Amino acid sequence: MSLISNLPAQAVVPLNAYDLDALLKDAVRIDQTILRADFGGVQDKSGVMARLAEGFALPDHFGRNLDALADCLSELEPEEADRPGFVVILRDLPDGPVFDRGQRDALLDVFRDASDRFDEQGIAFRVFYSVRG
Repeated sequence: MSLISNLPAQAVVPLNAYDLDALLKDAVRIDQTILRADFGGVQDKSGVMARLAEGFALPDHFGRNLDALADCLSELEPEEADRPGFVVILRDLPDGPVFDRGQRDALLDVFRDASDRFDEQGIAFRVFYSVRG
């Protein structure tokens, strides 16, 4: 049984409940497209958006705001036609006065909405996130 397939096809869950290496190995084993962004050292929304653009290889027209992120996520397609979905890793999201819980929740809501849209297409979209402690 797969670690990932034990979760719903659409999920946005804390990463701290999982072993990252095992999760990534499982994602590869079941042919998921992996999107990953690490936010170590980032303190603000601008830095978060820059890391998402870099980690997800978002197009040059990405406007680096939540609406633009939602648009770019809606344009994602699995790398190969036979891939059944995505595993998204958002590691060490900032938690401080410049990028606070409200901003983090708004960001995660964009991923929840994307998950719902992928569900309508029958594509798995699982997001794992951690917050810098």
